[in-house]
Amino acid sequence: MSLLIVGSIGMDTLITPNGRADNVLGGSASYASVSASFFSPVRLVGIVGEDFPKKHLTLFKQRQIDTTGLDIVKNGKTFRWTGRYHDNFSGRDTLEIQLNVFETFRPILPDIYRKTPYVLLSNIDPDLQLSVLDQITTPRFVAADTMNLWLDIKLKAVKELISRIDLIVMNDEEAEQYTGKKNAVEAGRDILKSGIPFVVIKKGAHGALLFSKKCIFPIPAVPLAKVIDPTGAGDCFIGGLMGYLAGQGKSDFRHLQTGVVHGTIAASCCVENFSLNRLRKVSSQELGKRFKLFQNQCRF
Repeated sequence: MSLLIVGSIGMDTLITPNGRADNVLGGSASYASVSASFFSPVRLVGIVGEDFPKKHLTLFKQRQIDTTGLDIVKNGKTFRWTGRYHDNFSGRDTLEIQLNVFETFRPILPDIYRKTPYVLLSNIDPDLQLSVLDQITTPRFVAADTMNLWLDIKLKAVKELISRIDLIVMNDEEAEQYTGKKNAVEAGRDILKSGIPFVVIKKGAHGALLFSKKCIFPIPAVPLAKVIDPTGAGDCFIGGLMGYLAGQGKSDFRHLQTGVVHGTIAASCCVENFSLNRLRKVSSQELGKRFKLFQNQCRF
C-alpha cells in the first residue's frame, strides 16, 4: 500500500566535528521519503522554490517517489537551514534559517492522494498537520512527528493532533517537556493515557522505545564506529518504520516492532555520511544484511 508523507523539503549547510557539507538536500520529508521508499510506494507533499536542484528531483524519481504533490514555486526560493553540531554530537546550534517559500506552505492534497491508507505527518506546524488530516478520507494508520518548538507555542494543536492519530513520535526531551516526566518509560505511558494506541520515544544513540497499552519494546541503536552527520536520522527512522507498515499493509504491535527495527537500520545508514549521500547509494540487499546482523547482535 502507498504511504503519504507531508513535511519540509530544503537545502542544508551542515557543520559537524567530522567535516562540512554545503547546500545539500535536507528537510524532514526528504529524509523520510527516501527511507520509506525502500519498503513501499511513497507520495510526497511539500514545497520548494525554482532554485531547487534538479538532481534532487532525479533522486526522488529514481526512488519512485510520486512528486505529484510537490509544489515548485516559480521565482521562489527553497527553504534553507545552516547548523553546527557540538563535539561528540551532544547538541547543535542553528546558525541561519531562511523559510522562503516554506513560510507560505499550505498543503493541498491532490485528489488521488486523499485516499492514501498510510500517512506520515513529518515535523511541521501542527495546524498544518491537522489540515492534512482533514483532507484524508479513509486513513488506516496515521503517524506524526513533532518538536520542542510546537510544544512551546502550539501545545493545544499538538494535543488535538495526538487525539486523532495512531502513533506519535517524540525524542526523550520532547516527551519530558510534554508530560513533565523525566523517565522515558513514565513519559511514554503518560502519553498513552490520552488514548493514542502507540508511542515511540527516540533516545538518539541509545535507541528507542515503542509503547502500546500492553507492551513496551526497547530497541538499541546500531553500534557504529563513526558518525559523520546525524541530521535527518530521526526522519529516516520514522520513514523506514512507516514505509514498512505500508508495504506490509498491517499495523499491529508485532509489525510495529519489526518496523522500528527497519527504521533503526535506515537511520544507521543515514548518519554514515552527510545528508542523504549514504542512503541514496545503499541497496535493499545491504539494508537486509544489516537488518539480519543487527537481529543476531540483539539475541542472547
